Amino acid sequence: MSDADPRTGGFDRRMLEALVCPQTQSRLSYDVEKQELVSAKAGLAFPIRNGIPVMLVDEARQID
Repeated sequence: MSDADPRTGGFDRRMLEALVCPQTQSRLSYDVEKQELVSAKAGLAFPIRNGIPVMLVDEARQID
């Protein structure tokens, strides 16, 4: 049984414990509204598509 929440696009929040920013190796935060994993240290937001985080720097969005 999964802890994925259909309201969050199927993303399993327990993944946050295992995932880190591929650029800085720092922790990520989850932006429910934008469906992104955010690395404040790198200034990047990684998209979550169909419940799967896309952890590619080339696919990340720059944030302020």
